[in-house]
Amino acid sequence: MPWIQLIIDTQAKDAEQVGDMLSANGAQAVTFVDAKDTPMYEPKPGEVMLWPETQVVGLYEADHDMDGVVSRLSKSKVLGANFPHKLDQLEDKDWEREWMDNFHPMRFGERLWICPSWRDVPDPSAVNVMLDPGLAFGTGTHPTTALCLRWLDALELTNKLVVDFGCGSGILGIAAIKLGAERVVGIDIDPQALQSSQTNADRNHIGNKIELYLPQHQPELQADVVLANILAGPLRDLREVITAYCKSGGKLVLSGILAEQAQGINDLYSQDFDMEPIEIDGEWARVSGKRK
Repeated sequence: MPWIQLIIDTQAKDAEQVGDMLSANGAQAVTFVDAKDTPMYEPKPGEVMLWPETQVVGLYEADHDMDGVVSRLSKSKVLGANFPHKLDQLEDKDWEREWMDNFHPMRFGERLWICPSWRDVPDPSAVNVMLDPGLAFGTGTHPTTALCLRWLDALELTNKLVVDFGCGSGILGIAAIKLGAERVVGIDIDPQALQSSQTNADRNHIGNKIELYLPQHQPELQADVVLANILAGPLRDLREVITAYCKSGGKLVLSGILAEQAQGINDLYSQDFDMEPIEIDGEWARVSGKRK
């Protein structure tokens, strides 16, 4: 089905109201886009953050009465008559197929490949993780995941117990098992993430080596390696929980951290860990260390 986008430039204070107006006028989806390439940092819990100059984009079916939509919007006090806007026709595509076609096998470090489940592996002799991310975050394309995967590839994991805190698609825990870990305990607040992790683990024939829990059911244990690719806020708030999972001499890796947040996280965890040099990839960072 073809679509039309209605794009409106506005200020952050008006963006949500404009979005509501688009929805009320039949938009099938509304998104907010930075109009000036302004960096946006992690919001506080419950906080909605928008860029100072924000584009509000409404998605409409191609046969929708867009002249009527524009006419009604022009009568609003927020936008006013002759408000600046743009209408774009979107090509009719199978968007799921489009995404699948652009997701290719990727190599991390010396041994590890992440391969979409619908593609052939490029190197059958390598350590190959077959992945279908489904509804959960984590494909390897994001720098935070890539930073963690490269760190894992360089680690000796044979017979190790690993905790993947915020497991998402299960990509990090499954990679750890494929690289030699004996057992992985994955924890996530989203039941769909646990389902995705188990499906991906089964697809890689290691489903019996991964245990998955919601936080309220997470077990008490101490692991050889702890992974937490989440966000800086939870990494700060849950420092004691995450630290408690790592045994003396165990390894820790943290990501989901903006480069400018990394030193603060590094300093916080240095209370219990001998920290390694911070690794930066573009705007993102990895923090790691060894438990004292």
